[in-house]
Amino acid sequence: MALTPDIDPQETQEWLDAISSVLENEGTERAHFLLETLIDKARRSGAYLPYNATTAYVNTIPAHLQPKHPGDTAMERKIRALIRWNAIMTVLRANEKSPGVGGHIASFQSAATLYDTGFNHFFRAANESFGGDLIYFQGHSSPGVYARAFLEGRLTEEQMSNFRIEAEGNGLSSYPHPWLMPDFWQFPTVSMGLGPLQGIYQARFLKYLHDRGIADTSDRKVWVFCGDGEMDEPESLGAISLAAREKLDNLIFVINCNLQRLDGPVRGNGKVIQEFEAAFRGSGWNVIKVLWGSYWDPLLAMDKDGLLKKRMEECVDGEYQNFKAKGGAYTREHFFGKYPELKEMVAAMSDEDIWRLNRGGHDPHKVYAAYHSAVNHKGQPSVVLAKTVKGYGMGQEGEGQNTTHQQKSMSIETLKKFRDRFDLPLTDEQVENLSFYRPADDSPEMQYLKARREAMGGFVPARRRKGNELTVPALSAFENMLGATGEREISTTMAFVRILSTLLRDKQVGKYVVPIVPDEARTFGMEGMFRQLGIYSSVGQLYEPQDADQVMFYKESKDGQILEEGINEAGSFSSWIAAATSYSVSGVQMIPFYIFYSMFGFQRIGDLAWAAGDSRSRGFLLGATAGRTTLNGEGLQHEDGHSHLMSATIPNCISYDPTFAYELAVIIQEGLRRMVQNQEDVYYYITLMNENYTHPALPKDAEEGILKGIYSFSKSKAKGPKVQLLGSGVILREVIAAGELLEKDWGVSADIWSVTSFTELRREGLDVERWNLLNPEKTQKESFVAKSLKKAEGPVIASTDYMKSYADQIRNFIPQRYVALGTDGYGRSDSREALRNFFEVDRYHVVLAALKALADEGKLPAAKAAEAIKKYNINVNRPNPTTV
Repeated sequence: MALTPDIDPQETQEWLDAISSVLENEGTERAHFLLETLIDKARRSGAYLPYNATTAYVNTIPAHLQPKHPGDTAMERKIRALIRWNAIMTVLRANEKSPGVGGHIASFQSAATLYDTGFNHFFRAANESFGGDLIYFQGHSSPGVYARAFLEGRLTEEQMSNFRIEAEGNGLSSYPHPWLMPDFWQFPTVSMGLGPLQGIYQARFLKYLHDRGIADTSDRKVWVFCGDGEMDEPESLGAISLAAREKLDNLIFVINCNLQRLDGPVRGNGKVIQEFEAAFRGSGWNVIKVLWGSYWDPLLAMDKDGLLKKRMEECVDGEYQNFKAKGGAYTREHFFGKYPELKEMVAAMSDEDIWRLNRGGHDPHKVYAAYHSAVNHKGQPSVVLAKTVKGYGMGQEGEGQNTTHQQKSMSIETLKKFRDRFDLPLTDEQVENLSFYRPADDSPEMQYLKARREAMGGFVPARRRKGNELTVPALSAFENMLGATGEREISTTMAFVRILSTLLRDKQVGKYVVPIVPDEARTFGMEGMFRQLGIYSSVGQLYEPQDADQVMFYKESKDGQILEEGINEAGSFSSWIAAATSYSVSGVQMIPFYIFYSMFGFQRIGDLAWAAGDSRSRGFLLGATAGRTTLNGEGLQHEDGHSHLMSATIPNCISYDPTFAYELAVIIQEGLRRMVQNQEDVYYYITLMNENYTHPALPKDAEEGILKGIYSFSKSKAKGPKVQLLGSGVILREVIAAGELLEKDWGVSADIWSVTSFTELRREGLDVERWNLLNPEKTQKESFVAKSLKKAEGPVIASTDYMKSYADQIRNFIPQRYVALGTDGYGRSDSREALRNFFEVDRYHVVLAALKALADEGKLPAAKAAEAIKKYNINVNRPNPTTV
């Protein structure tokens, strides 16, 4: 509607006639050019024309331009009704069997047409010649996906009855979880916001694979289904500009806009679809609105003066919820009744007719037209904004109600009404018994269902477990990291870059390596790879880089191997997940190495790291500048003393904190063997440090201990009381120095142990503990760490650059007195020496802890510990670092 009164209707009509003539005779592109030229002329002439990112509140595709729906819509309605019913039964029967397990009925009922149109006509399965489309299903709609798979014969009635009842096996997971259903679900999506974010980077990674010539992904589509409430999550919209910038026309978002969140409208005072249109259009997406179903088409055709469209624009989401929740009479009075002309427009319609006026997301013709437009659109990602009703079909117990999302039950009376509304062939007894329903295999419905999936190439969703076979290099390939560095000092970050360079040159696996950096490759010493590998860009490099005259200039290319994601840990991690699951998604094993500031790893993206485990990701995460005291000048926000505790929460994340280059080489080679050669569903988190020091050579027969988590670094030959000193990461060097002080200053004999992973030691120890518990009459086993320290004399002192809880993980398995030192508390800026003293993990505090432990065991007088405090100027009056 015009913002100001039309002072010259005749002139207005002439302009409208002119643009209609252009549209009819010369097409939309010419019309668009003329309109944009007029706007540009007006602005250049000084006219103020405010930008409006939204279009009218009507369908993007007008009725006369809709492509014809190619299917048997009557048959598809019958099948959709069966799926709706079985989806409800999935939840109701589970709660009847085990009250309280929960489930969601309303989400799928709202989105059933959106999914079924995709299943019947758009979702293509993988086969030998085609990689398949990828679908990120909205998590709360899982019962509907199971219901379809049940009709297809992929799931049994027993499995359906075991929805959310998984502990004893043969159950169905609450939401999409590849870890729990590795042959079915491809992507975990119910942690809201992560599906949209990962879908964008997955679509971009498919382009990466294609542009590098690794896999033909040119015709594959990525579909991301979300609810409008999910779009409140920052991750949902956080990367949409990247999708437009990269021209990801293989990406389609479908946002189910039922105008409610979990508790009700939440943002019911506005129009969320218009907000989404503005956000996506402003970011450069192709926006397709599907607001009104076919029953509205005659009314819209009658709306010559635009009054109906005006009324549609006026109403806010909270009102639209009421119109569906309160019936036709209410809608007549409160929607059409505002203007006499509109009330007259529907005078011949009954209240039932008005209530039947459907929303676009429930109309297969409108949805098909939107999807058809989206899959054929080039040069932009597309988003389909589909208006629906939450709890569609659930009647007064759920349709459009604020309580709908939490609904886990429906009365028998309401179920019978549901049956009648959707013409389901169910008897009263079947309804009362909450029976699943699957027609005979030779029924028209089943024949049609299977024929449509055959036409689409097979069943969806389905997940591959294996990728192509690859042979990884032997440990000897990293020979330059296995010897001593002599007087040359390097950091483990530098050692990693050299190991990565070796891998990239390997003829077997080199091209499958994916180096991923946020925007700090130079910080990590990786700038030498810019020219060698190139940074991936879908358009190449459209400018001459500032440092073009340098040897290691900044090089972007269309076949670049490095993914540099900018200051964007969540995006970088999503790219890593896409690469780490490529073996399953595309059948091609990729080997991603994502290196980042460790503080901005698990702390920043913990939910994505958990999703990576669920996704059965395979790859390496490198937490650089790790530890509370190594990044000495950066202070509180940058110093990591807890990432290993976070990584330990993920069952299939294998974690290490190596000190020396040879440890790193052994760990990475083993990771390659397990993840790439053996195709195990684990991923590795390895911390790296930016502190330079000399590195010794790989000790003889140390490999097993390095991988298990502990090995003997050195044995003291000195006489006197014995202690065992454990250290990891950079603090191992303080432990080594402490051993020398103990021998020189106090006559104490200290054996040194390198602990590459307290986490892996704990896991193995818990496995042994459980075995012993369940096998009480058999010879009891010993954990690896207990076996290693079994014959060691004296108390055990462990010191790390992480919180005490990290080293404390193995306390149960240590037979001796055990003392753990760590860096609890907030980090701060200072020199490394000052920080290690502050956190009480330096060599002097290790010595003090050893002397005190010996005194507690009666092997030294307590005065020795007091003497050490004085000798090393340890400030006993300083506040506890955990509280300041």
